Amino acid sequence: MSRSVVVDPPPPSPPDDRRRRRAEPPPPGGREPHRWQTLFTYLLGALLILVGVFFALVAYRMVSTGEDFRRAVYHTAPIIFVPPPETVFGKERIYVMLLGIDFNTDDKGMQYSKGARSDTIMVAGVDFPTKAVKLISILRDSQATVGGRDTRINEAYAVGGAKLSEQVIGDFLGLPKNEKGTSFDRYVVVNANGLKDFVNAIGGIEVPVTETMDYDDNWGHLHIHFKPGLQHMTGEQAMGYSRFRHDACSDLCRTQRQQQIIHITIAKLKTQKFNDLLHIGQLIGALNKNIMTNLTFDEEKSLAWHFRDVNLADFKAETLKYVRVTSDEVVIPDSAQKAQLVASLLGAYGNVTPPPATALAAVKPSTVHVIVQNGSGIAGLATAVSAKLAKLGYVVDAVQNADTFGYDTTQIRTATNVPNVGERIRADLGVPTAGVAPATDATPGPRIVVTVIVGRDYVAATATAVPTSSLAPAH
Repeated sequence: MSRSVVVDPPPPSPPDDRRRRRAEPPPPGGREPHRWQTLFTYLLGALLILVGVFFALVAYRMVSTGEDFRRAVYHTAPIIFVPPPETVFGKERIYVMLLGIDFNTDDKGMQYSKGARSDTIMVAGVDFPTKAVKLISILRDSQATVGGRDTRINEAYAVGGAKLSEQVIGDFLGLPKNEKGTSFDRYVVVNANGLKDFVNAIGGIEVPVTETMDYDDNWGHLHIHFKPGLQHMTGEQAMGYSRFRHDACSDLCRTQRQQQIIHITIAKLKTQKFNDLLHIGQLIGALNKNIMTNLTFDEEKSLAWHFRDVNLADFKAETLKYVRVTSDEVVIPDSAQKAQLVASLLGAYGNVTPPPATALAAVKPSTVHVIVQNGSGIAGLATAVSAKLAKLGYVVDAVQNADTFGYDTTQIRTATNVPNVGERIRADLGVPTAGVAPATDATPGPRIVVTVIVGRDYVAATATAVPTSSLAPAH
Protein backbone atom coordinates (compact mmCIF):
# COMPACT_ATOMS: atom_id res chain seq x y z
CA MET A 1 0.00 0.00 0.00
CA SER A 2 1.28 3.43 -0.81
CA ARG A 3 0.53 6.64 0.85
CA SER A 4 0.52 10.06 -0.66
CA VAL A 5 1.23 13.16 1.27
CA VAL A 6 -0.17 16.43 0.14
CA VAL A 7 2.16 19.32 0.87
CA ASP A 8 1.18 22.96 0.48
CA PRO A 9 3.32 24.78 -2.04
CA PRO A 10 5.83 27.19 -0.59
CA PRO A 11 4.75 30.82 -0.41
CA PRO A 12 6.00 33.03 -3.16
CA SER A 13 9.32 34.73 -2.49
CA PRO A 14 9.10 38.35 -1.43
CA PRO A 15 10.10 40.81 -4.08
CA ASP A 16 13.71 41.83 -4.13
CA ASP A 17 13.68 45.06 -2.15
CA ARG A 18 16.77 46.31 -3.90
CA ARG A 19 15.21 45.80 -7.31
CA ARG A 20 12.00 47.45 -6.11
CA ARG A 21 13.88 50.47 -4.85
CA ARG A 22 15.73 50.77 -8.12
CA ALA A 23 12.48 50.50 -10.07
CA GLU A 24 10.77 53.17 -8.03
CA PRO A 25 11.32 56.75 -9.09
CA PRO A 26 13.02 59.08 -6.57
CA PRO A 27 10.75 61.19 -4.38
CA PRO A 28 9.43 64.29 -6.13
CA GLY A 29 11.70 67.27 -5.85
CA GLY A 30 14.34 65.32 -3.93
CA ARG A 31 17.06 62.76 -4.09
CA GLU A 32 17.22 59.26 -2.79
CA PRO A 33 18.56 59.18 0.82
CA HIS A 34 22.24 58.26 0.98
CA ARG A 35 23.40 55.26 2.94
CA TRP A 36 25.53 57.45 5.17
CA GLN A 37 22.40 59.17 6.43
CA THR A 38 20.99 55.83 7.53
CA LEU A 39 24.31 54.89 9.10
CA PHE A 40 24.45 58.22 10.92
CA THR A 41 20.98 57.58 12.33
CA TYR A 42 22.10 54.21 13.68
CA LEU A 43 25.31 55.66 15.15
CA LEU A 44 23.43 58.49 16.81
CA GLY A 45 20.98 56.04 18.31
CA ALA A 46 23.81 53.84 19.60
CA LEU A 47 25.56 56.89 21.10
CA LEU A 48 22.39 57.97 22.89
CA ILE A 49 22.00 54.46 24.27
CA LEU A 50 25.59 54.47 25.56
CA VAL A 51 25.16 57.89 27.14
CA GLY A 52 21.95 56.71 28.78
CA VAL A 53 23.64 53.57 30.12
CA PHE A 54 26.56 55.63 31.43
CA PHE A 55 24.38 58.07 33.35
CA ALA A 56 22.25 55.19 34.59
CA LEU A 57 25.39 53.62 36.07
CA VAL A 58 26.38 56.99 37.58
CA ALA A 59 22.92 57.36 39.12
CA TYR A 60 23.04 53.80 40.46
CA ARG A 61 26.42 54.46 42.07
CA MET A 62 25.18 57.70 43.63
CA VAL A 63 22.21 55.89 45.16
CA SER A 64 24.10 52.79 46.27
CA THR A 65 27.22 54.48 47.67
CA GLY A 66 25.99 57.97 48.57
CA GLU A 67 28.69 59.59 46.43
CA ASP A 68 28.10 63.00 44.88
CA PHE A 69 27.86 63.34 41.10
CA ARG A 70 31.52 64.25 40.53
CA ARG A 71 32.90 61.28 42.47
CA ALA A 72 30.38 58.92 40.91
CA VAL A 73 31.42 60.03 37.41
CA TYR A 74 35.09 59.51 38.26
CA HIS A 75 34.57 56.01 39.63
CA THR A 76 32.35 55.08 36.69
CA ALA A 77 34.70 56.35 34.00
CA PRO A 78 38.11 57.17 35.56
CA ILE A 79 39.85 57.16 32.19
CA ILE A 80 38.06 60.23 30.86
CA PHE A 81 37.73 62.10 34.13
CA VAL A 82 40.73 63.46 36.00
CA PRO A 83 39.86 64.04 39.66
CA PRO A 84 41.36 66.96 41.58
CA PRO A 85 44.40 66.04 43.70
CA GLU A 86 42.57 66.99 46.91
CA THR A 87 40.28 64.04 46.21
CA VAL A 88 43.06 61.69 45.17
CA PHE A 89 45.37 62.40 48.12
CA GLY A 90 42.73 63.26 50.70
CA LYS A 91 44.51 66.49 51.70
CA GLU A 92 45.23 69.96 50.36
CA ARG A 93 49.02 69.78 50.41
CA ILE A 94 51.66 67.09 50.12
CA TYR A 95 55.40 67.03 50.77
CA VAL A 96 57.56 65.20 48.27
CA MET A 97 61.19 64.07 48.41
CA LEU A 98 62.90 64.38 45.02
CA LEU A 99 66.20 62.60 44.42
CA GLY A 100 68.36 62.34 41.34
CA ILE A 101 70.80 59.45 41.36
CA ASP A 102 73.87 58.99 39.23
CA PHE A 103 75.19 55.79 37.70
CA ASN A 104 78.23 54.01 39.09
CA THR A 105 80.76 52.60 36.62
CA ASP A 106 82.34 49.14 36.91
CA ASP A 107 85.90 48.16 35.94
CA LYS A 108 84.75 47.57 32.35
CA GLY A 109 83.21 51.02 32.02
CA MET A 110 79.63 49.73 32.26
CA GLN A 111 77.15 51.84 34.19
CA TYR A 112 74.91 50.56 36.99
CA SER A 113 72.72 52.23 39.61
CA LYS A 114 73.04 49.84 42.58
CA GLY A 115 74.68 51.59 45.51
CA ALA A 116 74.56 54.97 43.79
CA ARG A 117 74.36 58.12 45.89
CA SER A 118 71.76 60.83 45.46
CA ASP A 119 73.41 63.39 43.21
CA THR A 120 70.44 65.77 43.52
CA ILE A 121 68.38 66.29 46.68
CA MET A 122 65.24 68.41 46.73
CA VAL A 123 62.21 68.73 48.98
CA ALA A 124 58.94 70.08 47.58
CA GLY A 125 55.79 71.37 49.21
CA VAL A 126 52.94 71.04 46.69
CA ASP A 127 49.82 73.04 47.58
CA PHE A 128 46.70 72.19 45.59
CA PRO A 129 44.30 75.09 46.34
CA THR A 130 46.82 77.81 45.46
CA LYS A 131 48.68 75.82 42.79
CA ALA A 132 51.89 76.94 44.47
CA VAL A 133 55.07 74.89 44.86
CA LYS A 134 57.93 75.54 47.25
CA LEU A 135 61.20 73.77 46.59
CA ILE A 136 64.29 73.46 48.79
CA SER A 137 67.53 72.15 47.28
CA ILE A 138 69.99 70.51 49.66
CA LEU A 139 73.67 70.32 48.74
CA ARG A 140 74.64 66.68 48.36
CA ASP A 141 77.72 67.07 50.61
CA SER A 142 75.72 68.56 53.51
CA GLN A 143 76.51 67.00 56.87
CA ALA A 144 73.81 64.70 58.21
CA THR A 145 73.48 61.69 60.47
CA VAL A 146 73.30 58.42 58.54
CA GLY A 147 73.22 55.17 60.46
CA GLY A 148 74.31 56.86 63.67
CA ARG A 149 77.35 58.64 62.22
CA ASP A 150 77.92 62.10 60.79
CA THR A 151 78.62 61.96 57.08
CA ARG A 152 77.42 63.37 53.76
CA ILE A 153 73.65 63.38 53.34
CA ASN A 154 73.84 61.78 49.90
CA GLU A 155 75.17 58.55 51.43
CA ALA A 156 71.72 57.77 52.82
CA TYR A 157 70.45 56.54 49.47
CA ALA A 158 73.51 54.35 48.87
CA VAL A 159 73.05 52.74 52.29
CA GLY A 160 69.28 52.36 52.53
CA GLY A 161 67.60 53.61 49.38
CA ALA A 162 64.55 55.85 49.38
CA LYS A 163 63.32 54.66 52.77
CA LEU A 164 66.47 55.66 54.64
CA SER A 165 66.76 58.87 52.61
CA GLU A 166 63.24 59.90 53.70
CA GLN A 167 64.16 59.41 57.34
CA VAL A 168 67.59 61.10 57.12
CA ILE A 169 66.42 64.11 55.09
CA GLY A 170 63.30 64.56 57.22
CA ASP A 171 65.36 64.53 60.41
CA PHE A 172 68.00 66.81 58.83
CA LEU A 173 65.35 69.46 58.12
CA GLY A 174 63.38 68.84 61.31
CA LEU A 175 60.14 68.13 59.43
CA PRO A 176 57.13 66.82 61.39
CA LYS A 177 55.83 63.31 60.81
CA ASN A 178 52.61 62.70 58.90
CA GLU A 179 49.86 60.18 59.64
CA LYS A 180 52.06 57.38 58.24
CA GLY A 181 54.99 58.26 60.50
CA THR A 182 57.14 59.71 57.70
CA SER A 183 58.13 63.25 56.83
CA PHE A 184 57.11 62.92 53.18
CA ASP A 185 53.85 61.90 51.58
CA ARG A 186 55.56 60.69 48.43
CA TYR A 187 59.03 60.29 46.93
CA VAL A 188 60.40 60.40 43.39
CA VAL A 189 63.83 59.00 42.52
CA VAL A 190 65.05 59.83 39.01
CA ASN A 191 68.03 58.08 37.43
CA ALA A 192 70.57 59.84 35.23
CA ASN A 193 68.56 59.20 32.07
CA GLY A 194 65.35 60.73 33.45
CA LEU A 195 66.06 64.36 32.62
CA LYS A 196 67.66 63.43 29.29
CA ASP A 197 64.67 61.43 28.03
CA PHE A 198 62.11 63.96 29.28
CA VAL A 199 63.82 66.93 27.61
CA ASN A 200 64.12 64.93 24.39
CA ALA A 201 60.41 64.08 24.62
CA ILE A 202 59.53 67.79 24.43
CA GLY A 203 62.00 68.58 21.66
CA GLY A 204 64.80 70.11 23.71
CA ILE A 205 64.94 73.40 25.60
CA GLU A 206 66.48 76.86 25.21
CA VAL A 207 68.90 77.69 28.06
CA PRO A 208 70.72 81.00 28.63
CA VAL A 209 74.30 80.02 29.48
CA THR A 210 76.24 82.65 31.43
CA GLU A 211 79.78 81.21 31.39
CA THR A 212 82.10 79.02 29.36
CA MET A 213 81.80 75.36 30.36
CA ASP A 214 84.39 72.80 29.27
CA TYR A 215 84.65 69.48 31.04
CA ASP A 216 85.21 65.87 29.95
CA ASP A 217 84.90 62.74 32.08
CA ASN A 218 85.26 59.77 29.74
CA TRP A 219 84.92 57.25 32.58
CA GLY A 220 81.68 58.88 33.76
CA HIS A 221 80.40 59.40 30.19
CA LEU A 222 80.12 63.14 30.84
CA HIS A 223 81.05 65.74 28.18
CA ILE A 224 80.10 69.37 28.76
CA HIS A 225 81.00 72.14 26.28
CA PHE A 226 79.03 75.40 26.22
CA LYS A 227 79.73 79.02 25.34
CA PRO A 228 77.85 82.00 26.87
CA GLY A 229 74.57 82.82 25.17
CA LEU A 230 71.20 81.22 24.48
CA GLN A 231 71.77 77.56 23.68
CA HIS A 232 69.36 74.94 22.37
CA MET A 233 70.00 71.82 24.45
CA THR A 234 69.11 68.22 23.81
CA GLY A 235 68.36 65.97 26.75
CA GLU A 236 71.99 64.83 26.91
CA GLN A 237 73.24 68.41 26.94
CA ALA A 238 70.69 69.54 29.54
CA MET A 239 71.74 66.68 31.79
CA GLY A 240 75.40 67.67 31.46
CA TYR A 241 74.62 71.35 32.06
CA SER A 242 72.71 70.53 35.26
CA ARG A 243 75.58 68.35 36.54
CA PHE A 244 78.41 70.80 35.85
CA ARG A 245 80.11 71.99 39.05
CA HIS A 246 83.60 72.95 37.96
CA ASP A 247 83.26 76.67 38.45
CA ALA A 248 83.78 79.17 41.25
CA CYS A 249 80.76 78.23 43.38
CA SER A 250 80.75 74.48 42.65
CA ASP A 251 77.68 72.67 44.06
CA LEU A 252 75.82 75.88 44.95
CA CYS A 253 75.75 76.99 41.30
CA ARG A 254 75.04 73.42 40.28
CA THR A 255 71.81 73.32 42.30
CA GLN A 256 70.81 76.72 40.87
CA ARG A 257 71.26 75.33 37.35
CA GLN A 258 69.10 72.35 38.25
CA GLN A 259 66.34 74.69 39.43
CA GLN A 260 66.79 76.76 36.25
CA ILE A 261 66.27 73.66 34.08
CA ILE A 262 63.05 72.86 35.98
CA HIS A 263 61.72 76.40 35.37
CA ILE A 264 62.58 76.32 31.67
CA THR A 265 61.03 72.88 31.21
CA ILE A 266 57.77 73.91 32.90
CA ALA A 267 57.64 77.07 30.79
CA LYS A 268 57.99 75.07 27.57
CA LEU A 269 55.31 72.60 28.64
CA LYS A 270 52.93 75.55 28.97
CA THR A 271 53.85 77.61 25.91
CA GLN A 272 54.14 74.69 23.49
CA LYS A 273 50.77 73.22 24.54
CA PHE A 274 52.21 69.98 25.93
CA ASN A 275 49.77 70.33 28.84
CA ASP A 276 46.72 68.72 27.25
CA LEU A 277 45.49 65.37 28.57
CA LEU A 278 46.90 63.31 25.68
CA HIS A 279 50.42 64.75 25.94
CA ILE A 280 50.38 64.55 29.74
CA GLY A 281 49.80 60.80 29.56
CA GLN A 282 52.60 60.39 27.02
CA LEU A 283 55.06 62.48 29.03
CA ILE A 284 54.27 60.59 32.23
CA GLY A 285 54.98 57.38 30.33
CA ALA A 286 58.34 58.74 29.14
CA LEU A 287 59.28 59.88 32.64
CA ASN A 288 58.19 56.66 34.35
CA LYS A 289 60.80 54.68 32.43
CA ASN A 290 63.49 56.32 34.53
CA ILE A 291 61.94 56.85 37.95
CA MET A 292 61.13 54.95 41.08
CA THR A 293 58.22 56.41 43.01
CA ASN A 294 55.34 55.56 45.30
CA LEU A 295 53.06 57.87 43.31
CA THR A 296 50.37 55.91 41.48
CA PHE A 297 49.60 56.63 37.82
CA ASP A 298 46.27 58.21 38.83
CA GLU A 299 48.10 60.47 41.29
CA GLU A 300 50.64 61.48 38.65
CA LYS A 301 47.89 62.22 36.13
CA SER A 302 45.92 64.25 38.66
CA LEU A 303 48.97 66.33 39.61
CA ALA A 304 49.99 66.91 35.99
CA TRP A 305 46.48 67.96 34.96
CA HIS A 306 45.95 70.20 38.00
CA PHE A 307 49.27 72.01 37.54
CA ARG A 308 49.15 72.14 33.74
CA ASP A 309 48.65 75.94 33.80
CA VAL A 310 50.73 76.72 36.88
CA ASN A 311 52.12 80.25 37.07
CA LEU A 312 55.91 80.10 37.25
CA ALA A 313 55.88 83.02 39.70
CA ASP A 314 54.12 80.68 42.15
CA PHE A 315 56.99 78.19 41.86
CA LYS A 316 59.50 79.20 44.54
CA ALA A 317 62.90 77.49 44.70
CA GLU A 318 65.52 78.05 47.39
CA THR A 319 68.89 76.46 48.11
CA LEU A 320 70.02 75.60 51.63
CA LYS A 321 73.30 77.44 52.06
CA TYR A 322 76.26 76.61 54.25
CA VAL A 323 78.46 78.39 56.78
CA ARG A 324 81.67 76.44 56.22
CA VAL A 325 83.27 73.40 54.62
CA THR A 326 85.33 70.91 56.66
CA SER A 327 88.73 69.57 55.69
CA ASP A 328 86.94 66.50 54.30
CA GLU A 329 84.82 68.79 52.08
CA VAL A 330 81.70 68.15 54.11
CA VAL A 331 79.30 71.11 54.01
CA ILE A 332 78.03 72.50 57.34
CA PRO A 333 74.58 74.01 56.67
CA ASP A 334 73.40 77.40 57.84
CA SER A 335 71.07 76.47 60.74
CA ALA A 336 69.30 79.84 60.85
CA GLN A 337 68.53 79.80 57.13
CA LYS A 338 67.44 76.16 57.33
CA ALA A 339 64.91 77.00 60.04
CA GLN A 340 63.60 79.90 57.96
CA LEU A 341 63.19 77.76 54.82
CA VAL A 342 61.44 74.96 56.70
CA ALA A 343 59.05 77.42 58.35
CA SER A 344 58.14 78.77 54.92
CA LEU A 345 57.73 75.24 53.55
CA LEU A 346 55.30 74.34 56.33
CA GLY A 347 53.52 77.72 56.45
CA ALA A 348 50.83 79.38 54.38
CA TYR A 349 51.00 79.31 50.60
CA GLY A 350 49.50 81.98 48.41
CA ASN A 351 49.26 83.12 44.81
CA VAL A 352 51.73 85.96 44.51
CA THR A 353 50.97 87.24 41.03
CA PRO A 354 47.50 88.83 40.90
CA PRO A 355 46.35 90.23 37.54
CA PRO A 356 46.59 93.99 36.92
CA ALA A 357 43.97 96.14 38.63
CA THR A 358 42.54 97.13 35.25
CA ALA A 359 41.90 93.47 34.40
CA LEU A 360 40.12 92.91 37.72
CA ALA A 361 38.03 96.06 37.25
CA ALA A 362 36.80 94.71 33.91
CA VAL A 363 34.94 91.93 35.73
CA LYS A 364 31.42 93.11 36.61
CA PRO A 365 30.12 91.50 39.84
CA SER A 366 26.51 91.86 38.67
CA THR A 367 27.24 89.30 35.91
CA VAL A 368 28.74 86.70 38.25
CA HIS A 369 26.61 84.04 39.98
CA VAL A 370 28.17 82.66 43.18
CA ILE A 371 27.58 79.49 45.19
CA VAL A 372 29.04 79.84 48.69
CA GLN A 373 29.93 76.69 50.63
CA ASN A 374 31.18 76.38 54.20
CA GLY A 375 34.27 74.20 54.26
CA SER A 376 35.59 75.44 57.62
CA GLY A 377 33.12 73.96 60.11
CA ILE A 378 32.66 77.40 61.67
CA ALA A 379 28.99 78.29 62.00
CA GLY A 380 27.74 81.26 60.01
CA LEU A 381 30.88 81.73 57.94
CA ALA A 382 29.32 80.98 54.55
CA THR A 383 26.36 83.23 55.36
CA ALA A 384 28.72 86.09 56.25
CA VAL A 385 30.69 85.62 53.05
CA SER A 386 27.54 85.48 50.92
CA ALA A 387 26.27 88.70 52.50
CA LYS A 388 29.58 90.40 51.76
CA LEU A 389 29.56 89.30 48.14
CA ALA A 390 25.90 90.26 47.67
CA LYS A 391 26.65 93.73 49.03
CA LEU A 392 29.41 94.06 46.44
CA GLY A 393 26.93 93.26 43.67
CA TYR A 394 27.46 89.54 43.08
CA VAL A 395 24.43 87.30 42.50
CA VAL A 396 24.43 84.66 45.26
CA ASP A 397 22.58 81.57 44.01
CA ALA A 398 23.03 79.30 47.06
CA VAL A 399 24.58 79.04 50.51
CA GLN A 400 25.38 75.50 51.65
CA ASN A 401 27.89 73.19 53.31
CA ALA A 402 30.93 71.87 51.41
CA ASP A 403 31.67 68.17 51.04
CA THR A 404 33.83 68.36 54.17
CA PHE A 405 34.67 70.84 56.94
CA GLY A 406 38.40 70.14 56.53
CA TYR A 407 39.33 73.06 54.28
CA ASP A 408 42.19 75.10 55.72
CA THR A 409 42.39 77.26 52.61
CA THR A 410 39.53 79.07 50.91
CA GLN A 411 39.00 77.79 47.38
CA ILE A 412 37.49 79.69 44.47
CA ARG A 413 36.42 77.38 41.67
CA THR A 414 35.32 78.98 38.44
CA ALA A 415 33.13 77.24 35.89
CA THR A 416 33.68 79.72 33.11
CA ASN A 417 36.32 80.70 30.59
CA VAL A 418 35.85 84.40 31.34
CA PRO A 419 39.31 85.55 32.54
CA ASN A 420 40.12 86.91 36.01
CA VAL A 421 36.72 86.15 37.58
CA GLY A 422 38.23 84.06 40.36
CA GLU A 423 40.98 86.61 40.98
CA ARG A 424 38.38 89.41 41.25
CA ILE A 425 36.42 87.48 43.90
CA ARG A 426 39.63 86.73 45.81
CA ALA A 427 40.49 90.42 45.84
CA ASP A 428 36.99 91.36 46.98
CA LEU A 429 37.06 88.77 49.76
CA GLY A 430 40.39 90.10 51.02
CA VAL A 431 41.93 86.64 51.51
CA PRO A 432 45.26 86.54 49.64
CA THR A 433 45.86 82.90 50.59
CA ALA A 434 42.68 81.79 48.78
CA GLY A 435 43.36 79.53 45.82
CA VAL A 436 41.80 80.06 42.42
CA ALA A 437 41.40 76.72 40.68
CA PRO A 438 39.67 75.71 37.45
CA ALA A 439 36.35 73.93 37.81
CA THR A 440 36.33 70.15 37.78
CA ASP A 441 32.83 69.96 36.27
CA ALA A 442 31.52 71.23 32.93
CA THR A 443 30.37 74.82 32.62
CA PRO A 444 26.74 74.89 33.86
CA GLY A 445 25.15 76.80 31.02
CA PRO A 446 25.96 80.26 29.65
CA ARG A 447 26.12 82.06 32.99
CA ILE A 448 29.32 82.96 34.83
CA VAL A 449 29.22 80.64 37.85
CA VAL A 450 31.78 80.52 40.65
CA THR A 451 31.84 78.27 43.71
CA VAL A 452 33.50 79.71 46.81
CA ILE A 453 34.47 77.15 49.46
CA VAL A 454 35.20 79.13 52.61
CA GLY A 455 38.17 77.76 54.54
CA ARG A 456 39.57 78.46 57.98
CA ASP A 457 41.96 81.07 56.59
CA TYR A 458 38.97 83.39 56.29
CA VAL A 459 38.42 83.46 60.07
CA ALA A 460 40.65 86.51 60.55
CA ALA A 461 38.35 88.48 58.24
CA THR A 462 35.15 87.59 60.07
CA ALA A 463 33.59 88.68 63.32
CA THR A 464 32.83 86.11 66.02
CA ALA A 465 32.04 82.53 65.02
CA VAL A 466 31.47 79.38 67.02
CA PRO A 467 32.96 76.01 65.90
CA THR A 468 30.42 73.32 65.23
CA SER A 469 30.33 69.54 65.02
CA SER A 470 31.43 68.11 61.65
CA LEU A 471 27.93 66.63 61.33
CA ALA A 472 25.99 69.81 62.02
CA PRO A 473 25.00 72.29 59.31
CA ALA A 474 27.38 75.20 59.36
CA HIS A 475 26.09 77.62 56.74
